[in-house]
Amino acid sequence: MEQHTPAQHQHQHQHPHRTPQLHPGAWWLWALALGTAATRTTNPLLLTLLLTVSAYVVATRRPHTPWSRSYGAFVKLAAAVLLIRLAFAVVLGSPIPGTHVLLHLPEVPLPHWAQGIRLGGRVTAEALTFALYDALRLATLLVCVGAANALANPSRLLKSLPGALYEMGVAVVVALTFAPHLIADVRRLRAARRLRGRPDRGVRGLLQVGLPVLEGALERSVALAAAMDARGYGRTAQVPPAVRRTTAALTLGGLLGVCAGTYGLLTADGGAYGLPVLLMGVAAALAGLWLGGRRTLRTRYRPDRWDVRAWLVTASGTAVAAALTLAATRDPAALHPGVVPLVAPTLPLWPAA
Repeated sequence: MEQHTPAQHQHQHQHPHRTPQLHPGAWWLWALALGTAATRTTNPLLLTLLLTVSAYVVATRRPHTPWSRSYGAFVKLAAAVLLIRLAFAVVLGSPIPGTHVLLHLPEVPLPHWAQGIRLGGRVTAEALTFALYDALRLATLLVCVGAANALANPSRLLKSLPGALYEMGVAVVVALTFAPHLIADVRRLRAARRLRGRPDRGVRGLLQVGLPVLEGALERSVALAAAMDARGYGRTAQVPPAVRRTTAALTLGGLLGVCAGTYGLLTADGGAYGLPVLLMGVAAALAGLWLGGRRTLRTRYRPDRWDVRAWLVTASGTAVAAALTLAATRDPAALHPGVVPLVAPTLPLWPAA
């Protein structure tokens, strides 16, 4: 007769019904919606609000897994982008006119064929402010992508893809998991070198850590290729030629319809036909994906379900993107504060809410 220890009884009592994890697609849609909202504004107050919200959600909801540690790397990348953009504005100048001169740099004379490029010269507050607003928007987009990488399990996201996108999804998931595994290897090797009393910083430490990391990446690639081949990756089922041609026609026609419909929605003259063409393109592309899934024989073990929480998370991000898109058309001055003349940005209340 099987017996349980008191610790096992206590563990079963504490977790009688474990809460299922949120669908990884919901996290990606939420993060992409926040990134879309960031592209609609250059207001530093709204962009800082988006950064704060994404950072809070990551801090409270990310699991204790290797890929969740990649958020810090994306934050550092965003900070590097911000600094590089400001450095370019200082060294190469800016086409933004300004009257508030901060400093004068020695200007390097250039030949006549390099007209329009300036090295050095005066640096104005208007040019730096414009560069800061533009770089902060790109940095927010990078941080939102990092939030999706930290919150969503890549392997679970791969299970949710349709059969037609399975092979492409495997390639994307492998590419997305490369950076988290690389960061985990670097941290592990640096901690091991510190325990042995060896330097882990500087050029020497970087060279001593880089070679084992590269070796581990190559070994992981070989093991991954062997595992994919053993599981039948790339093998397809036999389908009639008519089904293959129909699948290709639907997929290609659907993508063309999506492009034409999106172009119609973005132009002033195509508003009448943009939405119907877009909907027909999406329907044709979905039909092509459904037919293409018949070539990939796959089964799902414990598939992730799209529950009410996933709808709420996706709707929260979509609402932010829709609100800022609407605000950009109705009140563009609030979402794009001017720099000439140089004025302090104001916080628009209903887009912020």
